[in-house]
This record gives sequence, structure tokens and C-alpha cells, in this order.
Amino acid sequence: MADPRGYLKIRDRELPADRAVPVRLLDWREVHAHRVRHPDDLAMLTRQATRCMDCGIPFCHQGCPLGNLIPEWNDLARQGQWGDAIERLHATNNFPEFTGRICPAPCESACVLGINQPPVTIKNIEVSIVDEAFERGLVVPQVPQRLTAFTVAVVGSGPAGLAAAQQLTRAGHTVAVYERDDAIGGLLRYGVPDFKLEKRHIDRRLTQMAAEGTRFRPGIEIGRDISWTDLRARYDAVVIATGATVPRELALPGRELEGVHLAMEYLHQSNAVTAGREVADQVVATGRHVVIIGGGDTGSDCLGTALRQGAASVTTLAIGKRPPISRPPHQPWPTDPLVFEVSSSHAEGGERDYLASTVEFVPGTGADAGHVRALRLARTEYLPDGRRVPTAGTERDIPADLILIAMGFTGPETADLTAQTGADLTGRGWVARGEDYATSVPGVFVAGDAGRGQSLIVWAIAEGRAAAASVDAYLSGSTELPFPITASTVALRP
Repeated sequence: MADPRGYLKIRDRELPADRAVPVRLLDWREVHAHRVRHPDDLAMLTRQATRCMDCGIPFCHQGCPLGNLIPEWNDLARQGQWGDAIERLHATNNFPEFTGRICPAPCESACVLGINQPPVTIKNIEVSIVDEAFERGLVVPQVPQRLTAFTVAVVGSGPAGLAAAQQLTRAGHTVAVYERDDAIGGLLRYGVPDFKLEKRHIDRRLTQMAAEGTRFRPGIEIGRDISWTDLRARYDAVVIATGATVPRELALPGRELEGVHLAMEYLHQSNAVTAGREVADQVVATGRHVVIIGGGDTGSDCLGTALRQGAASVTTLAIGKRPPISRPPHQPWPTDPLVFEVSSSHAEGGERDYLASTVEFVPGTGADAGHVRALRLARTEYLPDGRRVPTAGTERDIPADLILIAMGFTGPETADLTAQTGADLTGRGWVARGEDYATSVPGVFVAGDAGRGQSLIVWAIAEGRAAAASVDAYLSGSTELPFPITASTVALRP
């Protein structure tokens, strides 16, 4: 049981200090220092875990799509019971080393203590538990006691695909994960920069999964190298976990100019080079005036990458208003509010501009006529129907010789899937599914962003686990896997 007066005795919220900005801009190592082995850091972690207030109704469960047992592993961390803590953490989350680093932590917004005090540092406690567990050798392969005769193909190796694969492997099925890139990990590997998630964390988890029996097939694109129909014929079930990778475009005059790129193209190349791979004609920000269109996580990742590459300047644009500093009245606790956030990349440099509507990509002149030289902006106007449009007469140009479009994603790539299988899509272009994650094609299921649209990593893992339970029940007639929940569930429970 938690200390019932811990939150009264320890009122301050503390986090380990990040690496100094001038130092971390010189490399690609993680910004945040997640340590518990130094006495001071262990004492801090114990204090923060003690603040978890034994609140009776832990709304952090509701805030987390995985339904993480947060008060339980907080208290176990407080007592230094690392083996029990990682067991409770893994009970609902296959990859806490990922969520503890790159999840926006909606659980902390829902923390009961957060009603009138700074919330518990749930995210840092989570990642500290799993890192300490790996250090102590407590994370070991869970080899199934028996194998079934069933085979499953998982297409896509992001968090949804890996979660589904691990659960199905542990249920005794023979699982192969297909990935079109040359390495397993999806956007975890090639979308998220190393300064947020070093790839050694992915590799050590893949080592565990391989020891459990999961098979990995990188460099194979389903629909091209192997048709979807052939894949379905080879396996007893298929899980689509390809993510929502179709970028939202910005079709404005000058879009065809050199120097205008999609954010994920830029990040993929940078991550590949950081991993030691060669990339021909890499897009780099060195010495350039960089403008990032889009103020979300992808834009923040582009900012940190551009600063490390030595950009002359970096400006991040958002079409909307600057969010408030604190929770607005119309987004009360325990909802996850839209507030002004300063990511680690924002703390490193660059400018942020709000109410900035892009009007045109301005070309250079003479020999530079085919390359962008500026971005034309106008102040955003909100119309009564909610639309946001440029205000006439407010146009201005800002220097830009590298522009990155980071406006999110519209849905999955489905052309080959629909042409080869006839799978149904939703009105928004996502792969249609029933309550059990089954598509219109018998034996084919979908999990994660491919079925729900662009979302959080915690939703991807939760859906991967849930879809695995449905696949297991489809193959075996019943399932003992956790999370047999429906695809329309809003808040998941363990």
C-alpha cells in the first residue's frame, strides 16, 4: 500500500536534469537522463513515487489507453522491489521503455494529485523501472510452454505490430513480422530521432522477442514483393499494422521547388545516417534557413534534428493560436488538455510562430529559380464556421531555403491491399474493422494507426495487444491473452 500521507509530505515535482544544451547538440544521444543507480537519482525517484497518493479511484488508469497499473508499480518502485515492479508494468505494457520515452503521458494529466498540485512523475518512474529491470537482468524471454499449429503474419513492425507479435508468440503461435524497411522498428527506428529514443532500446527488445520465437522479415514489402493474397494463403491469420504513413500535403504554389520536403523523408534519412547507413543526396539543414510547417511532435523532431545538423536558423510555424500555459476551463481534469508545451527540442533553440498561414513557396531568381528562397505567410483568420484562412493584406516573406512539411498523416497506404484483397475502407480511408479488429477479409485483422488513424504510441500498443487476443480467439476458439476489448473502446482496462 502506498504511503497515504506521502503527497502531503513531498509536494514538489522533481525530474532528473536533462543533458546540457550545448553538449547534447553535439551528438545524437538521448536528451533525458533516466538513471536510478546514482544515490541522488534513486532518492529522487523514491520521493516522487511516494507522492502517489493512494487516491482510491486512480484516474491515471482512465488517462492511459493501456490501463497501466500505475499506483501499484509506483509503490513497488518506492520500496525498491524492482522485480515485482517490472512484472506489474509488463502486465499491461509490452514496451514501457518506448512509452516512458516518447509517450506524451496523458496519465499525468489525469493524476488525481494534479487537481491542485503538480502530478506524479509517472512517465519517469515508468522508464526508470524498465531500465533498471534490464540492468538487473530481470527482463528475460518468455518462451511459450507449447506451440500451436497456427501461423500468423504481422505486417508492419511499429509498436502495434511488435505488441501483437509478442503476444501471439507467447500464446504459442508461429509469428513472422514483415517490414518493408531494412530494419525492424517502423517509425520507432526511422521516424523518432535518437535524441528521444536511442535505437539500442529497440534492439534489446527485439533480442528478447527473437529468443521467444518471433521471426523477423525486414526488407520485404507486402503488396509488392509478396502479394496480400499470397500472404493470406501462406498464413492462418494476418495482422495489418502498417501505421498511418500517408502524409498530409500542402498543395500551394511552388510546392515543386527544390528545398521543399516532407518531414518524414527528412527524418528517415537522418536516422539512417545516424545508424551508420549511407544515404545518397541526403537532405541536410547545415547552414540553411529552415522553416518547419507544423507544430506537433514531428515538427519538434525536425527542429532538434536541424539544430544538430547546424542550421543557420530554424522557425516552426503553427496555423492556430498559441495554446494557454495552464489547463483551460473547457478542458477540465481529468481530460488531457491542449496547453503550451516546451519540448526538449524547443528548449534547444529556434523560433516559434503562431497564427501563421502558408500562402506560397517563393522561388529564387536566376540560377536559383528552381529552388525555394522564402516562404510567404499571412496571419490566420478564424471564420465563424471554424475554418482557418489567410487574412488578405497581411502577407509577409520569411527566408527559407529548406522547408519541412510536418502536418501529420491522413491514413494508411491501402492501394495494394484493396486492389489485391478487396478489403473495405472507412470513409476516412482507414482499414475498416469490426469490434474484434477483423477486416472484411476473413482471417485478416488490423491494429493501430492503420485502423484508427494517426494516434499515440500507447494506443498502438494497446490495439496490438487487443488485436492479438482477437486473433488468438479466432485461431484457437478462445484466448487467455489479456485485453480482449473491442476496437471502439474509448478507455481501456486491464
